[in-house]
Amino acid sequence: MARRLPSPDRDLPSARQGRVGLSSRPAPASEADTGGSRAAPPPSMGLRATPAPALGDGLDDDDDNDSPRGKLLLDGSQASRAVQDVRRSLGSDLTDRWELDDDVNRGRFLLRPYKPMYISFVDWTSSLNRSPYSPNPSNRASSLAGGDRSVNANQARRTEVEFQISFKTKVAENAFGDNGDIWVGYTQKSLWQIYSQHLSRPFRETNYEPEVMAVFRTDYRIGGWHGRLASVSLNHQSNGRSLPLSRSWNRVIFQVGLERERWTLMLRPWWRIPESAADDDNPDITDYYGRAEVVGVYRRGGHEWALTLRNSMRIGHGHGAVGLDYSFPISSYLKAHLQLFHGYGASLIDYNHRQTRIGLGVSLVQWL
Repeated sequence: MARRLPSPDRDLPSARQGRVGLSSRPAPASEADTGGSRAAPPPSMGLRATPAPALGDGLDDDDDNDSPRGKLLLDGSQASRAVQDVRRSLGSDLTDRWELDDDVNRGRFLLRPYKPMYISFVDWTSSLNRSPYSPNPSNRASSLAGGDRSVNANQARRTEVEFQISFKTKVAENAFGDNGDIWVGYTQKSLWQIYSQHLSRPFRETNYEPEVMAVFRTDYRIGGWHGRLASVSLNHQSNGRSLPLSRSWNRVIFQVGLERERWTLMLRPWWRIPESAADDDNPDITDYYGRAEVVGVYRRGGHEWALTLRNSMRIGHGHGAVGLDYSFPISSYLKAHLQLFHGYGASLIDYNHRQTRIGLGVSLVQWL
């Protein structure tokens, strides 16, 4: 495993505005002061990693030298610059998002973005799952009654709202010698029948996905790609519902992250943790949702294309899904978002239901 070191293109103050700044303050004197064994930049360089700026930071010193900092007012251009600095703090590649170098390290117990965060105001499906099915007899929709039946039956509309939020935070640094950061992540995706006024606009499905990840820095080259990280995580995903609509599973997910110019590639195979037959809500979920995932991201001029492929890895009986996300700027801090999906596993309740989905909305955070 590679030790986290300042990368050459990040050692200049102009390389990452809002990330690296000049400072006359000395580096921490001991490991105890920093909470880890990460090496500090050489004092002679005078470079120091700085945290993400807040709105109002980054104002020119000559704006109003006589006024207290708390009374400074932002004009339009300064506010725009501050917002862009905050967005840059989200990171634009694997190194930034996972803080693989010292000059982008922001410490522990701060919320960072994880997976994409978006809202599709119009999300249409070719086939609504009106009778969710599982091989486990206790998890079949035929036993539904009342309101739950109506949400998944003919009264529900094929157009709904889909949104996702996703965060992570680092809880430990260099947990394995001089490598290996421990992260805790949480992702939540909801399908909201907001256009079904006759059903009182219920949430048709919400998936909750907490996980714990050990992320290791790597530094190797293969076929023009630069290997930047490897990780292993313990992942739980469920829809938080009672029988017969309960769906859940636990996985150990392995990930390799590589970069090449404007491209980023993430390879994610996983192993499902077995459950007893009586407790398994979805015994065949790996045959439909898949056993591995590949995410490829391409960025250019503020535009981002992300292709996701999932497959069950079964010759002759391959199931899975393909998804395409495209986002482009519509303001300095917001992007339009187009999402196309075809296959199985659009949500846990739909893990074995094939459909095509088209969504249009806005994106707050992309993959990178």
